[in-house]
Amino acid sequence: MRKLILRSLLILFLAALSYGIYYAWLAFPIISGYGAKNLCSCTMLAGRKAEDVIREELGSGLQSFGTFSVNYADSSATASVFGLAKRKAIYRKGLGCTLVNEITEEELRKQPWKVATPPRVNQDTIPWPTGNKMPDSVNLFGYNLDLLNKIINDAFEEPGEEKNRRTRAVAVIHDGNLIAEKYADGFDQNTRLTGWSMTKSLTNAMMGVLVREGKISVNDPSPIEAWKNDERNTITIHNLMQASSGLKWAEVYSGPSDATNMLFKKRDAGIYASQAPLQHTPGEVFYYSSGTTNILSYIIRQTIGDTEYHSFPYKNIFYKIGMNSMTIEPDPGGTFVGSSFSFATARDWARFGLLCLNDGYWINERILPEGWIEYSTTPAKGAKKGEYGAQFWLNAGNPNDVTDRNFPDVPSDMYYLSGFEGQDVVIIPSKNLVVVKLGLTSGNWVDMNTFLKDIISALP
Repeated sequence: MRKLILRSLLILFLAALSYGIYYAWLAFPIISGYGAKNLCSCTMLAGRKAEDVIREELGSGLQSFGTFSVNYADSSATASVFGLAKRKAIYRKGLGCTLVNEITEEELRKQPWKVATPPRVNQDTIPWPTGNKMPDSVNLFGYNLDLLNKIINDAFEEPGEEKNRRTRAVAVIHDGNLIAEKYADGFDQNTRLTGWSMTKSLTNAMMGVLVREGKISVNDPSPIEAWKNDERNTITIHNLMQASSGLKWAEVYSGPSDATNMLFKKRDAGIYASQAPLQHTPGEVFYYSSGTTNILSYIIRQTIGDTEYHSFPYKNIFYKIGMNSMTIEPDPGGTFVGSSFSFATARDWARFGLLCLNDGYWINERILPEGWIEYSTTPAKGAKKGEYGAQFWLNAGNPNDVTDRNFPDVPSDMYYLSGFEGQDVVIIPSKNLVVVKLGLTSGNWVDMNTFLKDIISALP
């Protein structure tokens, strides 16, 4: 009996060991890939100190098992886990940081992508909103400024001993005026901050420009060569825009998954995502997916062509509205990671919110097609609470009960960009309001429903 017990324990031990080795083989490259990419972007692109990034962004959870370093001589960052699964991300001017995935570093550095040069202007001399020169006076009659300042200050306070909120920037724009703004220590109006999944709404805007130019229609079948002769050929661009493609996908970040493999291990994010099989009838089931966004990003690149692609969003959107700090980072294959990798200042994120608030019109030029925002904020058929449109989150509510919505104390016409760890740009047309909140927030440590409700209560 004793031998049997020992044998059973040995088998269990070996099984556990085998699983641990297998899991490490899958997970370690993702952990180190995340660390190298994040460290590279936060130091080389955002200009932050490496020790701050390692402590704040990479000092907890699975990242705490990693070892990280920055090499300013070759503009790179590296990471490993217990000395294993070493990964490297390199910085290239105008492109930001890219992981060395399924490509050699030499090949990556030699890529000939033509990027747009930021306008050589002093934005402090250009009037808001395109620039940073604020009007000499703003009519603040009717505003409860004491309440507004308290609301914003409270967003930077930690409710307990743990630093869970870690709000880094808040900006409030009402009637086109920047009426309130605050930054955490070590951050200011010039600090680029990550957008994570807010990038999806930038991909929406790129698609909108192509629609305005007549180069594509959202009703077109998705032009993916591998889909032409199978059941996926019924997936339209509209289905992809509404995250209702029907493709089988796991948007999971707690371990190895479709999403983490795509972002941190693969050369071509869109091509990888397009290999997913069909699971549901296109257009019927809403499933939030970074994969479908990167398929859209791939389609945008194929439509534009490489000669103009890497300059396209800058020349046609960002630089036109003064978003001069914006950088969308490409995958190793050269396609923008349209789901996740972008950095900009809080004011530039606010400018994008204003562009959306004005239906894609900026001062004297139409950037996005008329009605594009209405299209983008129409709930997907499968979004039961009216919570998602075309690469934007919504607050429309259940069609059968509009009070059944994610932010019950905020108007139902609210729509927003949202990213990992508390990145939000909120647009509320009925209040002529844009609110930007950026940070490194754990879980739900900022009650956005109350935060927005309180801000609205401080307005005239």
